[in-house]
Amino acid sequence: MSGQPLNVIQVVPALEAGGVERGTVEVAAELVRRGHCAVVISGGGRLEAELNDAGAEHVRLGVGVKTPFTLRHIPRLRRLFAGADIVHARSRLPAWISHFALRGMPAAARPTFITSVHGPYTVNAYSRIMTRGDVVIAVSRFIRDYILENYPGTDRERIVVIPRGVDPARFPYSYKPLPAWLDTWEREHPRPAGRFLLTLPARITRWKGQEDFLQVLAALRARGLDVQGLLVGGTAPRRRRFLRQLRARARAAGLEQHVSFAGHRDDLREILSISDIVFSLAREPEAFGRTSLEALCLGVPVIAYNHGGAAEVLGAIFPAGKVPPGDTDAAAALA
Repeated sequence: MSGQPLNVIQVVPALEAGGVERGTVEVAAELVRRGHCAVVISGGGRLEAELNDAGAEHVRLGVGVKTPFTLRHIPRLRRLFAGADIVHARSRLPAWISHFALRGMPAAARPTFITSVHGPYTVNAYSRIMTRGDVVIAVSRFIRDYILENYPGTDRERIVVIPRGVDPARFPYSYKPLPAWLDTWEREHPRPAGRFLLTLPARITRWKGQEDFLQVLAALRARGLDVQGLLVGGTAPRRRRFLRQLRARARAAGLEQHVSFAGHRDDLREILSISDIVFSLAREPEAFGRTSLEALCLGVPVIAYNHGGAAEVLGAIFPAGKVPPGDTDAAAALA
């Protein structure tokens, strides 16, 4: 970007953990670094402080709350959008609210509307809004193909593939955690010397592959390999039952002493860097596969199912790590 500074507004449901939220903060920080004005409208969350530290502005507004009362924010959004050059919606409900706000503005004063398709959403009229931007960003070739297949009326000229990226300064090759971090980690998660650490970073939900990961661990243990499994990812209240089921499965498989549940962590870079192998075993194709790219940037090998965005990442950087989707035996054999 060059010329006059731009006023760019990103609209997301919240600023908690997740690839969309992390990407929102990173884009805002880069806009500020380049001399532009960056504003994020969201319900807030743990990444708010980082956004403010980067010099961006945050407007707390519940644009991701699924209730008819959210429509009351449209007039305020319209005021916030006045004078903006770009409005970038990164989720469906914020996109609809932004669309209604923009539609009420004079055409000559209306900012460019950008939508980012971050996942293979359920195909319906509600999701169609993500294909109605003046520019539609697809975060992978897989997502571009998903759009064209499921929304054939979308003008393919408006779709731009911009893969989500990783800041190499944040995830440098051969990164080593600070000794103080290592000391704390080893106290909290003791591991016998020489035991290999295998990590699956993903929020706790059935389709993310935690059950497959336990199968891989069990197969490796059956071969006599000394491995420790680590599941890193937060658990939403409605997923707590599934977490209990995972713990029960680990006990039934004799893995109780060989798998740890770390929950949500803000130090994923450090955890990935001390892992011997990182896994991506999502049962459904993922839009991109950010944690796979983060691990590979650090120099840590990745084993991933060969579908979706993760397949694109490994195909470009580490094709030897791809295994057929759902084939836990192949994943164990490759480890």
